[in-house]
Amino acid sequence: QVEIWLNHVLDSMRATMRDEMTEAVMAYEEKPREQWLFDYPAQVALSCTQIWWTTEVGIAFARVEEGYENAMKEYHKKQVTQLNTLVTMLIGQLSKGDRQKIMTICTIDVHARDVVAKMIAQKVDNAQAFIWLSQLRHRWSEEERHCFANICDAQFLYSYEYLGNTPRLVITPLTDRCYITLTQSLHLMMSGAPAGPAGTGKTETTKDLGRALGIMVYVFNCSEQMDYKSCGNIYKGLSQTGAWGCFDEFNRISVEVLSVVAVQVKSVQDAIREKKKSFNFLGEDINLVPSVGIFITMNPGYAGRTELPENLKALFRPCAMVVPDFELICEIMLVAEGFIEARALARKFITLYQLCKELLSKQDHYDWGLRAIKSVLVVAGSLKRDDPERPEDQVLMRSLRDFNIPKIVTDDVPVFMGLIGDLFPALDVPRKRDLNFESFVRQAVLDLRLQAEDNFVLKVVQLEELLTVRHSVFVVGNAGTGKSQVMRSLNKTYQIMKRRPVWTDLNPKAVTNDELFGIINPATREWKDGK
Repeated sequence: QVEIWLNHVLDSMRATMRDEMTEAVMAYEEKPREQWLFDYPAQVALSCTQIWWTTEVGIAFARVEEGYENAMKEYHKKQVTQLNTLVTMLIGQLSKGDRQKIMTICTIDVHARDVVAKMIAQKVDNAQAFIWLSQLRHRWSEEERHCFANICDAQFLYSYEYLGNTPRLVITPLTDRCYITLTQSLHLMMSGAPAGPAGTGKTETTKDLGRALGIMVYVFNCSEQMDYKSCGNIYKGLSQTGAWGCFDEFNRISVEVLSVVAVQVKSVQDAIREKKKSFNFLGEDINLVPSVGIFITMNPGYAGRTELPENLKALFRPCAMVVPDFELICEIMLVAEGFIEARALARKFITLYQLCKELLSKQDHYDWGLRAIKSVLVVAGSLKRDDPERPEDQVLMRSLRDFNIPKIVTDDVPVFMGLIGDLFPALDVPRKRDLNFESFVRQAVLDLRLQAEDNFVLKVVQLEELLTVRHSVFVVGNAGTGKSQVMRSLNKTYQIMKRRPVWTDLNPKAVTNDELFGIINPATREWKDGK
């Protein structure tokens, strides 16, 4: 009964989204785009802008074939104007939801603009050119009243799954290549397997493709504890809902389990290939929703990873992921945060991180990769919104300095400050301070019977700043340098400010992995929560 009710609720939500999309597509040309996008939810507005991008490029191609040579260039000018309007809106006052919506549309718009610019540069005059066919193109079918996504010779029905107002990835040439591989694998009734080093976007690209097709993507972190029953239960759920499953670091599962998993994956793929409505899985008849997708990501060559068995390898199309273009990602994210001089600032940003990687000492806690870059960009965006009159290079310099200084060891600080001074000459921007918060910190430190020295207060403030952009933070240092007291002081500050206390003491040496993270009881299949 509960299952029937849930299915009914989900179907009605999908029908509502489809109706919204129908209305939004029809209303797109009735008013300026910057007004139109406030009338619809984020997911609907984004999908419709992508549908109209495909439509307008198609119209431009048709005009080129009729002999109007500048049609594509004129459309490119229109794109630049639309994008500049959105960037201007981002600098102004917006609600959190509207800001996220416009940032997401900006991110996709920049890629759309670059694709058109590339086609102009290569003098493409035909809609059948591979550079255009290889893009993920959304279109609206009037007869079927459905949204379809096409890429190369594959076509997918948009799933209308409610995904919320979520950010989208910056699309680089690497993302495009991964999209093609994964969509072709689905088109051939197979599964996809992005592989590559950490931080190259294997999981995120899979999730982003799911968002583009309106499909829910569930990410499972695989471990040695996973057995064939727990994997089988996950595949059973995915098959009945039509959702995608992304199995992270799949080659950490032991090889004995993987050979059984191969049989389970093959039975799902065979059922899709034979267009069955239901099939037998682990001795049980279950319904099949054909949009189901199974993806695995692998980090090759690390300790504790196994080689995939041949029968499992044959079911997955591999896609090699390499280090992405950091400068392009940085530039597009700066545009989405409302920066006008994004290109020049992105070059300075990436140059600084490359030099830090080469010139600073090698510390275990240093991270100059994509995740660290993304965190600083979020900080830069919030600083720009708080102080819109300040020049953009000062905003970026302040965020790069204030976000990185807390993690840099004392010996490296002069080198780091020298690099900042070289890249941003003659700039000396004061640190952004919250004097009210600092007074609470001083009160908390005194309540704990400690001395409220400026350096100690600064460390508490820095920890609080890091926690606003990071889910978890390591406090690193030698014994007796005040690591625990900094955290206790921040917790006491939260208590004084009537904010929810976050402090729980736990010695990891005193608990096992299973007690800390939780475990499935192998006999009863019940899940026991961790600490």
